[in-house]
Amino acid sequence: MSTKTDDLPLAADFAPASRDDWRKLADGVLKGAPFEKLVGKTYDGLRIDPIYERARNATTIPARLAGAPWQIMQRVDHPDATIANAQALHDLENGATGLTIVFAGANAARGFGLPPTKEALARVLDGIYLDAGIGIELEIGPQSRDMGQHLAELLAARKIAPSTVNFRFGLDPIGGGGVRGSSHGSWDSIAKVFGGKIAQLAKIGFRGPFAPADGRVIHDAGGSEAQELAYVLAVGVAYLRALEAAGIALDDARRMVYARLSADADQFLTMAKFRALRLLWARIEQSCGLTPEPMFVVAETAWRMLTQRDPDVNMLRATIAAFSAGLGGANSISVLPHTLALGLPDAFARRIARNTQLVLLEESNLDKVSDPAAGSGGIETLTRQLCDTAWAQFQEIEKAGGAFAALEKNIIQSKVAAVRTARDVNIAKRKDILTGASEFPNLNEKKPAVLDVKPAVLPSSDEVVTTFDALAPIRLAASFEKLRDASDQMLAKSGKRPAVFLANLGTPADFTARATFAKSFFETGGIEAPGNDGFSDPAALTAAFAASGASLVCLCSSDKVYATQAVAAAQALHAAGAKHIYLAGRPGELEATLRAAGVGEFIFAGGDALAMLKAAYERMG
Repeated sequence: MSTKTDDLPLAADFAPASRDDWRKLADGVLKGAPFEKLVGKTYDGLRIDPIYERARNATTIPARLAGAPWQIMQRVDHPDATIANAQALHDLENGATGLTIVFAGANAARGFGLPPTKEALARVLDGIYLDAGIGIELEIGPQSRDMGQHLAELLAARKIAPSTVNFRFGLDPIGGGGVRGSSHGSWDSIAKVFGGKIAQLAKIGFRGPFAPADGRVIHDAGGSEAQELAYVLAVGVAYLRALEAAGIALDDARRMVYARLSADADQFLTMAKFRALRLLWARIEQSCGLTPEPMFVVAETAWRMLTQRDPDVNMLRATIAAFSAGLGGANSISVLPHTLALGLPDAFARRIARNTQLVLLEESNLDKVSDPAAGSGGIETLTRQLCDTAWAQFQEIEKAGGAFAALEKNIIQSKVAAVRTARDVNIAKRKDILTGASEFPNLNEKKPAVLDVKPAVLPSSDEVVTTFDALAPIRLAASFEKLRDASDQMLAKSGKRPAVFLANLGTPADFTARATFAKSFFETGGIEAPGNDGFSDPAALTAAFAASGASLVCLCSSDKVYATQAVAAAQALHAAGAKHIYLAGRPGELEATLRAAGVGEFIFAGGDALAMLKAAYERMG
């Protein structure tokens, strides 16, 4: 029997299909609804079509070579340098190939970090073979900006040549100012110190890179993908100019600048963003008269997507984010431990963060193909759209005088704020779903363990000379989590959570769908919604309501049952003392009649869930 694939013409059994054929089938399913209903939009307004054809002109992005794994970076941020050192050694012994050393006061310290002293630096690096190819990145703040000099002294004491170590120094004065909303001087004065410091480090023999153009500043604050890319370009160009002014040739200066992007759980947008950065930076290099070279790109899983509630889901988000960044060509990836939003992660959370990448590399072999997205119609289109949109925004920043001037004029902040507002609306309406927080809550979940440590005490930084709007980090789930916190406080104080009585009408076949929706709706805000077997008798309904002790009621059933039973049920519940009556579903033509019977609000998909839940707490007192 022949085993040649030519003898198995499987495709011959199917008629050729075209886009027009697919469109006819799609229109049939839409049943007269506009085709645009299937088209999505990003927060940059980029169009996401439901189907794409194969890209005719595939763009291969110059990034990591096939077979070259990215650096598996592990975050080291314990305030006790001795404990941090033990964690770092353990991470390196168990698969990490790099360390992100976070000092207190750094942009992304998240409330923790090492003391900003040379003693802490020496202690955390004790026993680590710094010239063995380990990637080490410093995340520094105003109080730790001299870590480069401290590192040079440490290497000299250990008799290690600076040229043999693989350090990234984290010198990012623009990013620091953007997050804090202040500056200790003019950009001219800052740039002079910045350029001189890097020139000195290079003279000592460090290879760098030294200065990150850190897109987390925008992403953490709720910005869009194009805004993040535009900011990275603008900061990168500002640093190139500062280095050139310090006497460093542009051909050398470009290797001293690296980029950092956030990777989140939107797989395709994340992949496209990392690919777009490569193309955009190559255009910057060409504009400088240089032959493009691959930029070193750092990825970190997104802070803003972390939830305190059902934090195990953060593992899934981080896996998708790391997967996307890896396929997008990141040179190093740091996975934030899934409990970081709750406190300093313990050994288990750190192991999961580390092993997430090990599995992707060692079992999924994601490093074996260079730029696997090349030729994908959807990702190629998104990449090009992001390039065009980000470049236009970068030009606006340049016209304003560059990244620092645009921050001083609040140009960047205002655009980010507009996107954040739109994002907040969609989160409140649960159009952007946050599993475990705004959907599928578990009121009885147990919080995972985190370390009980106190943050390092920071000395005061330099005097502030200029202030502007800060690009403060956010977490998308925080607004729903505040309601859950209020519920926990009530439980601790009284032994009971706030509750709503589900007035299920008819049989389970009638009410189960909407009762399930209502239960999830209220419990996302920490309002307990116990189930029941349903009611057909108003007297039994009101008796059960009185026994529940709840002051809020939600009617749940089918439209057919609502038409015959909802009015009587609402009247009976109102007479029994219900403070507020909700109805699950859209009321349609019955709205006026239902409201007259005592129904106050209607809950349905797409409504402002957050506002209604906040109002429920106010009604309960």
